Amino acid sequence: MKDRQKIWLRLARYAAIWLTIVTFVFLLIFYHPWISQQRLIGATYMTMNNNFYVVLNEQIANAINRKGDRLLTRDPALKVSKQVDQIDDFIKQGVSVIIIAPVNGNSVKIHQALQRARRKGIKIINVDTELKWKNDADCIITSNNYRAGELEAKYMMAHQKNAKILLLEQATAFSAIQRIDGFTNEIAASDHKQNYKIVGRLETYGQSEIALPKVADFIDHGKKFDTVMALNDQAAVGALSAIAAKKIKRRIAVYSVDGAPNMKGLIGKNANAVATSAQSPIAIGSLTGKTVYRMLNNQPIAKWLVTPVKVIDRANIGNYSTTGWQ
Repeated sequence: MKDRQKIWLRLARYAAIWLTIVTFVFLLIFYHPWISQQRLIGATYMTMNNNFYVVLNEQIANAINRKGDRLLTRDPALKVSKQVDQIDDFIKQGVSVIIIAPVNGNSVKIHQALQRARRKGIKIINVDTELKWKNDADCIITSNNYRAGELEAKYMMAHQKNAKILLLEQATAFSAIQRIDGFTNEIAASDHKQNYKIVGRLETYGQSEIALPKVADFIDHGKKFDTVMALNDQAAVGALSAIAAKKIKRRIAVYSVDGAPNMKGLIGKNANAVATSAQSPIAIGSLTGKTVYRMLNNQPIAKWLVTPVKVIDRANIGNYSTTGWQ
């Protein structure tokens, strides 16, 4: 009987020793201060149905993966409610930073969701198109969208003595509003502004599949225009498709903003595709990735970071890739 008790006591001691070792190793791996933990970063863009955001996100993912952290990328598909749910899910998952291109910069619901995130100590980076409430973001990273519109207006007026202009817009995106404002304000400041008339405005949400039928319908209603200024290349491509589908023989000059591969591929080949003010999702994504870690390391950052834009046309298209972004 005593021998049996000794055996059980010995086994209990061995079990206690092994339990202590396992517990120590577990604590060492998961809780020891010199062991770095994988951090989560959340990213939600207005839509992933735009190669611009895909390329931008790839640059951010590269920066985060190099640090051994993890990027959670979400697509709200242009729905405010979906983007709000994604922000709330990021909060539940305990992300350190949220990167957002808002579906609607004026949305109170998105504003309130970001405020909930901030109360949890989560940092916010606003990319590409701005939020109405600038203090929702710790940093805003965009292209010079207003300048992009100005450049297209300058280019148009240098190459066309007059124009009847159809504007393709997106009222929910500040970047789109700034581009169109830059374009129209530059015309208004011109000594020859009377030669350039806005004959129509169409809400396209920056999507080819929405722009195409709306431009086609505009043509069907007999409204005359010889120039299109689109908020982005996606909408411009939709307009070019509508013009082709309606077999319009006269030249309609199409201008836009982005420098996307599909639009660059049309410049010089399609007589109507004239120019695009090119931005760089590669530059914005790379800058965003660096900013994430400046934030996490408590280093100083500027409130607003702006990347430059430049016009791509038939004269310089040979300097750019038509299969990728600049």
